[in-house]
Amino acid sequence: MAPLTVFDQITMHPFLGDLPSNWLYRLAAHGRRVLRHPGDRLFDEGGPARQFWLLRSGIVALDFFVPGRGHIVLERVGADSVVGWSWSIPPYRWTLGAVVAEPMRAVEFDAAGVRALIAEDTDLGRELTLRLLAVLGDRLQAARGRLVGLYAYRDDQVAARGPGR
Repeated sequence: MAPLTVFDQITMHPFLGDLPSNWLYRLAAHGRRVLRHPGDRLFDEGGPARQFWLLRSGIVALDFFVPGRGHIVLERVGADSVVGWSWSIPPYRWTLGAVVAEPMRAVEFDAAGVRALIAEDTDLGRELTLRLLAVLGDRLQAARGRLVGLYAYRDDQVAARGPGR
């Protein structure tokens, strides 16, 4: 059996799979299949955002650097996820870092090529933007849930402190 092409892989990915085939063919021209290993750093906060990934398998840890503490993991994303959105908004610099936590198979896209497609086809650009916003919304909601878990008081703790304290 022949390996799946980039086109085949993106047609099966939830982020892009339901797009019209003419868009998928154009996007596939800017993608390549990659395998990355645990410990491989995909990007660092503040670095140039030159690519993004559609994960087929594996885990990527999204992190940020804290002086004196090192890289702190904010979230782990896995199969069927998208890694990277900073490529789509000037100044095209990463807002976080990312490191492979479990072997990752993905389609890696050249951001400049995809931005050129978006400039040519505003309908494609609008659709990709809406999909990226949905990913961002989900990630912000997940971060909110983690913050509530970290900082929320249990009901018995609030009662013990008394009203207004």
